[in-house]
Amino acid sequence: MGFKIDRIRLRQISMPLVHFFETSFGRTTERHMILAEVSSSGVSGWGEVTAGENPFYNEEWTESAWRIARDYAGPRLLGHPFENAAQVGERTAHIRGHNMARGALETACWDLEARLHNRPLYQQIGGGARKEIPCGVSIGIQNSVPELLKKIQTEIEAGYQRIKMKIKPGWDVEVIREVRREFPSIKLMADANSAYTLADADHLQKLDEFFLMMIEQPLAHDEIIDHAAIQARLQTPICLDECIRSAHQAEQAIRMRACGIINIKLGRVGGFAEARRVHDVAQKAGVPVWCGGMLEAGIGRAHNIALSTLENFVLPGDVSASKRYWKRDIIDPWVEVSPRGTIGVNDAPGFGYNLDMEFLDSVTVRREELH
Repeated sequence: MGFKIDRIRLRQISMPLVHFFETSFGRTTERHMILAEVSSSGVSGWGEVTAGENPFYNEEWTESAWRIARDYAGPRLLGHPFENAAQVGERTAHIRGHNMARGALETACWDLEARLHNRPLYQQIGGGARKEIPCGVSIGIQNSVPELLKKIQTEIEAGYQRIKMKIKPGWDVEVIREVRREFPSIKLMADANSAYTLADADHLQKLDEFFLMMIEQPLAHDEIIDHAAIQARLQTPICLDECIRSAHQAEQAIRMRACGIINIKLGRVGGFAEARRVHDVAQKAGVPVWCGGMLEAGIGRAHNIALSTLENFVLPGDVSASKRYWKRDIIDPWVEVSPRGTIGVNDAPGFGYNLDMEFLDSVTVRREELH
């Protein structure tokens, strides 16, 4: 059963974080996110733009995503007959880059298709390898090492199976040494968000002594070749994030031995169809993958849960409980993590949660409809 989109509604919401989140890019205290609702025959599907408020992670930010979704991607989808959601990404492929804006509409179409078939989203995308997903947690750069250690202890007590800590020059080797001294046996990884260059290879080699699961994206967002060079000097596996925007780039990175692990983010690759292709390329090569996070609200978080049920998502991802980020989420019930660090997969149609429309309306700061 195909579908034809007859209406697209965009809304921008503003929500303060429970605690600031700092990376090598800077500190975030409030999120401005765009939600996309696509409708066909009276049924709606929802997607979330995962871009940040500034063009630091990649070229996208809230304002650019609004323009791309409203003026370019959205109009291309309206009224076009689709046989299935897997075709949606091809319809906007002429737009260079801007995967997060395009991906929000693409994931909304998968949610729509799942609802039209009265199926859970994870089944619609071909997932279902597991009924609960293992969860890790991402901890930003803190004001002090004692503050970081306290935060890690809190997350371990909450049951999270893996700790990811953000690093940057000046907040790396000695800080990780303190973490390892306090927590010698936890699953620990470091995320640099492109904060280093190949000239830092000797310094990054010092991280090998801490038995990290991986070092995520130490070099620039477009540096697959240099990542291959630095991986050859490290015992610790490199995980690529920003570098991988397509299955083709994943294939290149694996062929060059630039990484041993890949982080898949729905927005970064433009939606479920390309995420599945990246997953399949990695699985064929024996490279494990996991689901990265972008400080999503409930819709994006629910989509990440569905994605994480694909077979090769064998490492704990960044999908964590709603309460870690929000005083109140836009979905009901909120996403919760069990004491053993897992999230159960919901069998309700679509992404599996109800929307809290009263709260959603209260945090909406802009809206527009295309029809």
